[in-house]
Amino acid sequence: MESGLTLTNDMRLVLGLVGFTMAMFLFERIRADLVALVVLVVLGITGLIAPEEIFSGFSGNAVMSIIATMILGAGLDRTGALNRLAGWLLRRGHGKEQRLLALTGLIAGLNSSFMQNPSVMALYLPVAARLSSRSGLAMSRLLLPLAAAIVMGAALTMVGNSPLILLNDLLLSANNNLPSGMATLEQLPMFAPAPVGVVLLAAALLYFRFYGNRKLAELEDGGGENPTPASTESYFARTYGIEGDVFELVVSAESPLVGMAVAEAESMHDAPLLLALKTGNDTRLAPSADMRIWVGSVLGVMGPRQQVADFAQNHFLRMSSRLRNLGDLFNPARAGISEAVVPPTSRFIGKSARDLRLRHQSGISLLAINRDKQVIREDVRSVPLRAGDMLVFHSIWQDLARAAESRDFAVVTDYPKGEQRPHKFKIAMAIFAVTIVIALTGKLPVALTLMTGVAGMLLAGVLKMDEAYAAISWKTVFLTAGLIPLGWAMDSSGAAAWIAGNTLERLPDGTPPWALQIVVALLTTAFSLVVSHVGATIIMVPIAINLALAVGGDPTAFALIAALSASNNLMTASNPVMSMITGPANYSARDLWRIGGPLSLIYAVIAVTVVNLMFWGGR
Repeated sequence: MESGLTLTNDMRLVLGLVGFTMAMFLFERIRADLVALVVLVVLGITGLIAPEEIFSGFSGNAVMSIIATMILGAGLDRTGALNRLAGWLLRRGHGKEQRLLALTGLIAGLNSSFMQNPSVMALYLPVAARLSSRSGLAMSRLLLPLAAAIVMGAALTMVGNSPLILLNDLLLSANNNLPSGMATLEQLPMFAPAPVGVVLLAAALLYFRFYGNRKLAELEDGGGENPTPASTESYFARTYGIEGDVFELVVSAESPLVGMAVAEAESMHDAPLLLALKTGNDTRLAPSADMRIWVGSVLGVMGPRQQVADFAQNHFLRMSSRLRNLGDLFNPARAGISEAVVPPTSRFIGKSARDLRLRHQSGISLLAINRDKQVIREDVRSVPLRAGDMLVFHSIWQDLARAAESRDFAVVTDYPKGEQRPHKFKIAMAIFAVTIVIALTGKLPVALTLMTGVAGMLLAGVLKMDEAYAAISWKTVFLTAGLIPLGWAMDSSGAAAWIAGNTLERLPDGTPPWALQIVVALLTTAFSLVVSHVGATIIMVPIAINLALAVGGDPTAFALIAALSASNNLMTASNPVMSMITGPANYSARDLWRIGGPLSLIYAVIAVTVVNLMFWGGR
């Protein structure tokens, strides 16, 4: 079989740029987005891409879709949707490890079908930390199954990851170089890869259910250092004895607390931490010490369940573990526990929390003081403060940020600095649901559909415009937009066809299309380990299309296999999702290869098999 193509200077230049990109990504001498920018400039200067088209990647559907998914994810994050999800997972898991792992993986996989994978992983890391601290499961048992579900669930839609977003643009550009009489390649609709995604997600869940979890347990039991990182809750429980959950206590007419001030109630024997009070329409976190408790008032308290239950029984209070009245107030995205140190220049020195009226003036409850390795919790509001004291607060994050501006204390706990809007949760979910319904109809392009959702969230106040700008990873945008023209040049210069022809010359005559698809899948996976999933897509999709044309296969099927395989990296930290979990779970490179390697082979087999079934009877 002859390729019929001579290697031209344009082909050599394009292949040289591909080699340069791979080398720079591999050795990391230049950051990836700068490499993409250099490639973009060289393509324009050499005329491989027309000057008027060289920057078209920035306004292409692929880049617009990536930007939109980032902003939509930020909108959901601002409402505390993921924190609500963590609570739901804990309730539904019923303390059973396998059930909790399966539910968490399933929901994360579904989420990843509409958001960029790294964004989903970033949102789920605190969820995983909370699940770990509450269930006792090590982070190493949670994070790899979670990452695999996120990577595989992204194949449910055309916007779940960058390779699939890029695919439609690359299919359209390939039409410029198709043989005469060949039917043009159509863009794939939003849910075109859903059959592949469903099988991949199910395979990931089953893999860890019957094999992967056993291997992860061996890592944990093997004596290696694989601790569960201290979440906020477990840290404060261990260091200060501040533990338990948050409960609501409704004050009955028979309760001796009726008419008491908050300060009197919290000084009672065995009283839990009193963090919030709702009386009528007045709801306060860190209520003032002189606020009165009346019949029907709702107390938000924190402590071990049995202690809270005993206190409620002894004082005629109705206890509820479901936060029906104070849920938004105690949403971890909005409020929580923090540590702060008193500097030598603070005006707090020599004064107590009662003197400073921290609750009334700043909306902050002082829970404990760590002084010279001694923890003070008894009558803590009366203790004069000293320089160097470590203070434990409970507050709304915004109130804490405002109070910290005075520099009378320095907060040492990481907490959400941006404004959280849990009251916008229902609005955000409604906008998101409408966006998905529009996508299902296929009446609008995917990028326009997603931008419609973005506009809705901005108009509804779920996000502010500056927050939307901040949510965009400009590194990802420049990396993607800079490399898109390289894919066009691979096709238009004939470099992709030349590689395809020479590949076929080295294979036995009569090699079936499915065997070539396996080669494409494995080669794309190998490239993704070196040049990232975006780079692997840009290089391999044009080659896959030309291979399909050479053997009479379906170009769209070959291209889809390449785009799917570009995300098939569950073995190295070159995958952004995997890089985010190696530190928190303390995975070694060997651990990832041992557990992720077999799953990547399963991924390749499923991608080739299901895509062939989808295109059965096609061209």
